[in-house]
Amino acid sequence: MKRTLTLGGVAVGLLASAVVASPAAHAGSDHRAATLAGTNLAAKEVAAFWYGEQKANLINATPYGVETKVVAKHVSKGGPSADSKPGIVPAIGDEKKSAAKSKNVNLPKTTGKVFFIGADHRPHWCSATSVQSSYHNLVATAGHCVYDTESNRATLDRWVFVPGYYQGKTPWGIYVGKTAYTHYDYDVYEDGDRDYAFVTVYNGVLPTVVDDSRGRDDHHGRDDHHGRDDRYGRDERRGRGHDDRTQTTQVSVRDFQAKNKGKDLTGDGPWASGTSVVTKEITAREYDSRRDWYVSRDGKTLYFRKEVRGRDDHHGRDDHHGRGDHGDRDATPATIVGRRSPSPSPSASVTPTPSPSATPTETPTATPTPTPTPTGPEYRYFKRTFFAKSVRGGHGPVIGLKDVGRLGDNVGGQGLAYNQKIGSSVFVFGYPSGYHPDGNNAFSGATLKWSYGKTFAASAAAIKGEELVGVKSSFTGEGAIGSSWLLQYKSARRLGYLNGVTIGLADTDKNDRIDTSVSPYFDGETYGVYKAAAGNWSGKIV
Repeated sequence: MKRTLTLGGVAVGLLASAVVASPAAHAGSDHRAATLAGTNLAAKEVAAFWYGEQKANLINATPYGVETKVVAKHVSKGGPSADSKPGIVPAIGDEKKSAAKSKNVNLPKTTGKVFFIGADHRPHWCSATSVQSSYHNLVATAGHCVYDTESNRATLDRWVFVPGYYQGKTPWGIYVGKTAYTHYDYDVYEDGDRDYAFVTVYNGVLPTVVDDSRGRDDHHGRDDHHGRDDRYGRDERRGRGHDDRTQTTQVSVRDFQAKNKGKDLTGDGPWASGTSVVTKEITAREYDSRRDWYVSRDGKTLYFRKEVRGRDDHHGRDDHHGRGDHGDRDATPATIVGRRSPSPSPSASVTPTPSPSATPTETPTATPTPTPTPTGPEYRYFKRTFFAKSVRGGHGPVIGLKDVGRLGDNVGGQGLAYNQKIGSSVFVFGYPSGYHPDGNNAFSGATLKWSYGKTFAASAAAIKGEELVGVKSSFTGEGAIGSSWLLQYKSARRLGYLNGVTIGLADTDKNDRIDTSVSPYFDGETYGVYKAAAGNWSGKIV
């Protein structure tokens, strides 16, 4: 699905001239940015999650099965077309090199797997590749391997890239995703013609063993957050117990919902053991939505409103002033992380706890909430953050992390080619897995595979893909999603130009064997999204 643009050939020049501006400066552009792990503490927690429990989450992850098999067809007329002149971005280390020849196909070091938690709260993976960028910190994959199209949240949780991954081994470390960039049409419309994403990643990390046998508690029983609602993402280590060797950390809305299944997160609890909430009343201006609830783009804050029924008797003082009193204070019967907003629940009765609450019928706040209209219903507005206790390894080794440098410095990065002619030959590299429709188990997903063929115009209406490209390939299963399509691949140098990413597989001749992979056509707008991502720095997490 393509939007009609009046800019014509000017589009690429405009996008190219805005390559290093901040995301806020691109409000009217064709790309959208979403934070994956916005702070060093958040990134450390993500890396520790995948390295923890002897890498159990990495090892037990399964191929991502969302929007994999599609009904694709060849397009004899029309199809994708260039929106400006063809262009390329050289690969890392290949900027001034001449072509070399090799009789064998050497697999690229840049390819690996991206791991994340899906809408089913389980670990999954897709294929991906490192690409050229100013700070050697960029990964390319399918858009739906980054953006959550199942639960309609912004992004998938705990997103990392592991180049060269094999059966739990992370030879060049884990690279935690910082910010994801995709096309506006995919972010808003889930347009299959724009199902690609470029993700900046932090420096890689490898695990080390840290002796924590003394179980020292360095805060001497103090509540580290001092009861404040930290607005700057620094509340990752709240309220550690002095002698129980637990710490209370902020968790995402999804993680909290998983621990409180079937409960309405806009309500009054009670919550599952070891989980708690902090609720703060806000103004209608800060709420800035007509929906009854919504989740922040980083997935960590729930905003909701409650209709005021009868006389609003909250004229007293809100004694907690937004402090970190994260006791049982809000209610719960329906799942929050779905596509539709639930109807506002009735005002709950006061929960008998020693500390006052910010829920609508309990102790008031100092800030009166303006009503949207003089004649419509009156609302009070709230934001809520979520916390869970975790055990610190007080009497045994705990995970430490060491920096291993930038992604591109370790494994290199492919170049980028856009506005290329249909019919070009490409190598496809990825981790196919699973069965053909006839039941044949062709690939395990454990090792990197390749296929080769010429591109052709294709379409897949089910994923709103009207101007796709296809290539003949027997890659099966969900693991192939995100596979890199490399144009002019030089086997001796293991480098080429990224010219597509697999977003779906098809059996075009109806013989119960997968025979085609499809990708968005990389044009000038793809280059614009790439450039918006390629100029951004990530840095270290340790």
